[in-house]
Amino acid sequence: MNKALRNPLTYVLFLLPTLVLFIAFFIYPVINAIYYSFTSWNGISKDVTFIGFDNYLNVMSKPDFWESVKNNGYFILFSLLVQVPLIIFFSLLISNVKRLKGLYKTAVFMPSVMSTAVIGILWGFIYDPDTGLLNKLLGLFGIDPLMWLADKKTAMISILITNAWQWTGFYIVMVLAAILAIPKDLDEAAMIDGATGVQRAMRITIPLIMPIISVVIMLSIAGAMKAADIVIVMTKGGPAGATDVMATYMIKHSITSFKYGYGNSIAVLIFVFTLIVTVLYQVLIARRTERIEY
Repeated sequence: MNKALRNPLTYVLFLLPTLVLFIAFFIYPVINAIYYSFTSWNGISKDVTFIGFDNYLNVMSKPDFWESVKNNGYFILFSLLVQVPLIIFFSLLISNVKRLKGLYKTAVFMPSVMSTAVIGILWGFIYDPDTGLLNKLLGLFGIDPLMWLADKKTAMISILITNAWQWTGFYIVMVLAAILAIPKDLDEAAMIDGATGVQRAMRITIPLIMPIISVVIMLSIAGAMKAADIVIVMTKGGPAGATDVMATYMIKHSITSFKYGYGNSIAVLIFVFTLIVTVLYQVLIARRTERIEY
């Protein structure tokens, strides 16, 4: 047995199945997308015409594309400025609950288990201008009904709230696990010294869970850059493209309009933009978050 483990071929054989799957389902599709992004092809015919950087120049010159990029930026900003603080806040609250803690964890986690289609339809009923719960509540205060998903002013924020509601619970469970892993001795010592709950949270708990918060931020950024399903279910990018993100913009042109080469150029740009954002985050912020040893 020891002799077999000393043979490098043994490790190659163990890695080979995973490596084959990685190449087949990641490396090859990426190379394929890059190749077709330089062509004019409808995705069906055998006629594939090489056109160089024309697709990229065409995409970059379209105001609608930059509108979709801006909407992806809204997803990122909403995640960082609204969702992440709420995740930390509710995680701290649940961690201090004495009874039924498991029930609260299950309750907040449930939306992330549900299908995005179900979430979109559910919130579609809430946002309904005639019978929706939200407009009914506004009516109690004498406020006229709003067209939440049909008005450019409210459609994007409506989707952002829905998306945050779906995934906040998933991240709460992650942060909560990190909080519960902190030795209780630290918190008890701070209590003896007279520290309030807010002081203990700000001076002890949050600094100690910064590594997991960094992971949550990274996952939120990645999720914001690939957001598509919730937009498709709720608005299909409407009204008039006001809620289009890069992924839905790509789908419209590559699948609906049969511009496969053009769509692949958008896919490559999504990949590049995501890579740039994540690398910047890692270099500027994440590396400063050191591993915490209790």
